Amino acid sequence: MLSPSSTDTRIAEIAKIAETKGGLASLQQHLKEVIEGDVFKGSHRSGQFLQYIVDQAVAGHFDSLKERVIGMELFGRSASYDTGDDAIVRVTASDVRKRLLQHYGRYGATSMFRISLPAGSYIPEILCDSLGEVSLPEVVVNPQDPGPPLQESALAVVDKPVVNPSAFPQLETAQPKLAAWRLPLLFGIFLVALNLALWGIFWSRSLHPEAARISSLPWSALFGSSHSVELITSDPNIAEIQGITGSPVSVSDYANRNYIPVPNKLTPAQEYFCKTILRGDNSAGVDAPIVAKVAALAQTNSKSIAVRAARSIQLIDLKSDSNFIFLGSPRSDPWVSLFNDQLDFRFELAKNARSEFIRNVRPRPSEQPQYIPTAPGWGTGDSYAIIALVKNPDQSGQVLLLAGANAEGTEAAGKLVTDFPRLSTELSKCGISSTGPVRHFEMLLHLNTMAGTPNNVDLVACHILPDGSAR
Repeated sequence: MLSPSSTDTRIAEIAKIAETKGGLASLQQHLKEVIEGDVFKGSHRSGQFLQYIVDQAVAGHFDSLKERVIGMELFGRSASYDTGDDAIVRVTASDVRKRLLQHYGRYGATSMFRISLPAGSYIPEILCDSLGEVSLPEVVVNPQDPGPPLQESALAVVDKPVVNPSAFPQLETAQPKLAAWRLPLLFGIFLVALNLALWGIFWSRSLHPEAARISSLPWSALFGSSHSVELITSDPNIAEIQGITGSPVSVSDYANRNYIPVPNKLTPAQEYFCKTILRGDNSAGVDAPIVAKVAALAQTNSKSIAVRAARSIQLIDLKSDSNFIFLGSPRSDPWVSLFNDQLDFRFELAKNARSEFIRNVRPRPSEQPQYIPTAPGWGTGDSYAIIALVKNPDQSGQVLLLAGANAEGTEAAGKLVTDFPRLSTELSKCGISSTGPVRHFEMLLHLNTMAGTPNNVDLVACHILPDGSAR
């Protein structure tokens, strides 16, 4: 938890701004620009949350900036609601922290104000350049604040550091504090401990009779062979970098560890943001339940799986006869694009590299040539995902792709492929027997999303693929 002195300092800074009409009006105009900007326009709920906490802070109503009060006043929860079971306030706060970091990573160099939400608190920090020199705030790691629930962030629950872009031009000469260099180690220790606990929870919950049905595709192809199985989690930091820079990271660049495209065209704020998030190697939050469920299936079928992060592997690792499971689309896991030649439904980046759509390269009657999502991550609208079983080119192993145009899509694909009755029904619509011989196939899913949750997942199309030959 933040110290009282830290909270008092923030309250004092807010009071300085609020005591003058000019300062308050400028702040409200800045807040309006932030909420209506590119970063927040995809989440009405996060924008409302930010507006609420800033309004309460400048009005001096700091008692209203508590989890239960926010849940009641902003989200309409009852006075007796269980904050342990209903994490809507913590989830939204975590999303707001991330969006603020993205906003100032893009526009902070020209911004008079900087708003942040320190971990462990719902009292915002509001800094104004005109009120004195602004220094780079320290990163706060708060194990007491669980942040988002498991479905949003389980492998990466520590909020990213809040940075102050006004200090960026001085970074070349400034010496970083020793504590900042220790943060990756602390993150690693904390995440390892958390994951051990999560594995135990999911392992016990995931084991049920359906898990033993290794005769069902695609699991019969993965667990029914003598080959080892490796699950590769996504790399959401790479997706964020592409969103900030507006430039794609190709699989070639990714394989060669060139993670920041066009570095010579970035502003100091953008460069610092990219380098900051690359210090960690986090997986998307939606990956954790999928990993746990697949691990339970593997254990039940007397198989083991190796779980690795996308950024930790090299191209040579894929040149083996192992079976692979990839989570995420090419934007969050560039390795997935290696299998594009086998797919009819291919992810493509929009021109600004900040979103993806799915192109149908071989449309059949009643199918569309492209499927464009209307909902960004944590937004409300339509999205798409694929489930595909293909061959590993020039190898004898199988590859399962679970990929969404946003995180909710990947989550939906993971849920469907581990729901044996539903999966069997959908495969039968494709003309594939779930208990028959190995068939390579591709499913296109449509889903509705609302505030980070996938709903109404439907099968749009299904293609039976040739046996892994280049097409």
